[in-house]
Amino acid sequence: MKSRFLFGLGLLSATALIHPAFGAEDARTLQIVVSKDRQSLAVYDGDKAVATSKVSTGKRGHATPSGIFSILEKEVYHESNLYSDSPMPFMQRLTWSGIALHESNSVPNYPASHGCVRMPKAFAKMLYQMTERGVHVVIADQPLVPQPFEHAMLFQPEAVPASVLFSDLELRPTTAFLSQAQPVQVATNDVAALPMPQATQAAPLDPAPLGILITRRGLRENVRDLQGLLNDMGFATGTPDGMLGPATVQAIEDFKKAHNIKTSGGLVSPALMKAVYDVAGKGEPPNGEIMVRQNFKPLFEAPAIIAEPQEALGTHFFTAHTIDKVNGKADWFGVTLEDDLSKDAKKRLGITSEAHAESLDAADRALDRVTIPNDTRRKIEDLLTAGSSLTISDTGIGPETGDQTDFITITNRGALGKRG
Repeated sequence: MKSRFLFGLGLLSATALIHPAFGAEDARTLQIVVSKDRQSLAVYDGDKAVATSKVSTGKRGHATPSGIFSILEKEVYHESNLYSDSPMPFMQRLTWSGIALHESNSVPNYPASHGCVRMPKAFAKMLYQMTERGVHVVIADQPLVPQPFEHAMLFQPEAVPASVLFSDLELRPTTAFLSQAQPVQVATNDVAALPMPQATQAAPLDPAPLGILITRRGLRENVRDLQGLLNDMGFATGTPDGMLGPATVQAIEDFKKAHNIKTSGGLVSPALMKAVYDVAGKGEPPNGEIMVRQNFKPLFEAPAIIAEPQEALGTHFFTAHTIDKVNGKADWFGVTLEDDLSKDAKKRLGITSEAHAESLDAADRALDRVTIPNDTRRKIEDLLTAGSSLTISDTGIGPETGDQTDFITITNRGALGKRG
C-alpha cells in the first residue's frame, strides 16, 4: 500500500497559460481544480496540468463554496437570473442554485464575484471548447494536484482477453447502457444474413462514467432497510421507500411490542436497528452506504461497513483516468480536500476524532476502513469506464445533489449558505 500526501504541490501561474497539447483523448478524464487562496484554475489530464489561468471567486459575503462538483450544463451565452440578468458568457454550471464557471471582463487578482468563478475571455472560451457535461471540478482553498493512487479498494475492471475485444461480425445498436454522448454497439449472432467481412475491431461497450459515493448511513437508508426487514417478518410497512410514514411507524411499534423491546434515542435508534437485525438474523446493521450514479441519475445503492466509525473519514476524490480491459487495470488519480465539519455534524455522525482524516496518509486510511459487498464491487467493475469517480465523505449526498446532477460534495458551504 502506498501512502500519499494529496494536497497541492507547486505554484500555478496567475495569468492564463495554455499548454501546446491541451486536449485529452477523452474529455471525460479532464479535471478542473480551482484554488481560492491562489485565485487560480488548472485543468489536469491525469496529473499533468494542460492549462492554467487566473480567476476571481466569490467575495466576502458571497464566498464560492468549496467541494466536488461536475459540469451540469453549458451555454455559450447565459444571463444570471439572480443578479439583474448579468451576462455570463461561456457559462458552465456547477450547481442548480447558481454557481458556475464563466467569462468576465473583471478578473482581478482577488475574490470579486457573487459566488461564481470568473475567468478571462480567451481562457473561458478555450475551456468551454475543451469540456463536456460531467467533467469534474474541485474547488478548494489551497491548490490541489491529482496524484497517481493505488489501493486494493479502488475498483479495477475484470480482465478481458484481447480476442474477445475483436469481432468479425457486423455490429448493430442496442439500447443497453446508452450514453448521452455516444450510442453503444454490441455484436449480433444473426449470422445467416451477413456476408463474411474481414476481421475488424468491435466498438466496446462505452457507457457513461459512473459517479460513486461512499458515505455514512443516513436516516433514509436505515428506514428503507428497516422497512424491508420488517416486511419480511410480517410487520407490514408497505413498499420500502425510506420514509417514516404511518404504516412504518406502526410496524416499528408492533415489532417492539411483539419482542418486548424498549429503546431510546429516537424512533429509529441504533438500539432499534440492532434489535431488528438480530431478530432477522442479519448480523450487525451496516453503518455506511455506497451509492452509484450514471448519466446524472441514481443507478443503485448498497450497504457498506465503515470501521472505526468514531474517526472522521475526511473527503477524498478519486478519478479513473485510463481503463485497460485487456489487463484488468484502471489508473486512478486522487486528491484530498480540507473538510469543515461542524460540532453539530460531528455529534450527529458520532465522530469524536479527526486524527485519521488529518494525517498525511488520510486517503489510504479512509480506503482501508471501507468494506462493500463483493457483488456490488463486481457490478461496479463491470460498468467502470474512463472518467468514473469515487468520492469518500462523512457528510452524505447533501442538498445540492439531486435531479440531473452527479454527486455534489460540499466541504465549505460559502455562497451556498447565503442563498434561499
